[in-house]
Amino acid sequence: MPFKLKAVRRHHIPKQRHRVTNWAEYDAGLRARGSLTVWFTPEAVEAWKAEPRTGRGGQPLYSALAIATALTLRAVFRLALRQTEGLIVSVLQLLGLDSPVPDHSTLSRRAEALVVPRPEVGSAPIHLLVDSTGLKLCGLGE
Repeated sequence: MPFKLKAVRRHHIPKQRHRVTNWAEYDAGLRARGSLTVWFTPEAVEAWKAEPRTGRGGQPLYSALAIATALTLRAVFRLALRQTEGLIVSVLQLLGLDSPVPDHSTLSRRAEALVVPRPEVGSAPIHLLVDSTGLKLCGLGE
């Protein structure tokens, strides 16, 4: 009887209310949620490093484009900052690029001043376009 004693206060998982009848469409929609295409133009690879600062202070290593790209991928995958750093390292390795990657403390510090585009949750694939003009998130048909 010890298990029935607190049965009223336990969290019970409710039964599913909707039945899936179109499994092929449902399965394709779930797969499309994980679809992400990252495009880097050659100009964006060159713009990855920051321009030298002319005023006082230390020189930034990464451009706003690099920080915004990392933070956008963080928002897409809902990652922590250290995991975002690892993801950027692996993406650049897959692309065969030998670019420096911002560490998690740099991402945290620079995130305060940047506006990061947030992806809309949906079943359509997301295209992340990175070129020299900036960063753009596109859905299907854009």
